[in-house]
Amino acid sequence: MVDDEIVVSLPKSQLSVTYYKPDKSPQLLAKRITEKYDPRTPMTVSEVLAKAWKLTNDKARGLGWIV
Repeated sequence: MVDDEIVVSLPKSQLSVTYYKPDKSPQLLAKRITEKYDPRTPMTVSEVLAKAWKLTNDKARGLGWIV
């Protein structure tokens, strides 16, 4: 967590995505999605984003940001 954002990154890569919850929004939104991709990375960008979405939503529920 960085301030009011949740940052998820894949270790040993440049892949990362930042999620935040706008006021009055029932869900999180993504921003600052890394566009640099190294083909040696064991996951595709889509796979990273799918796993990051799940992890972030679980964390946000634990924080009471979303239901």
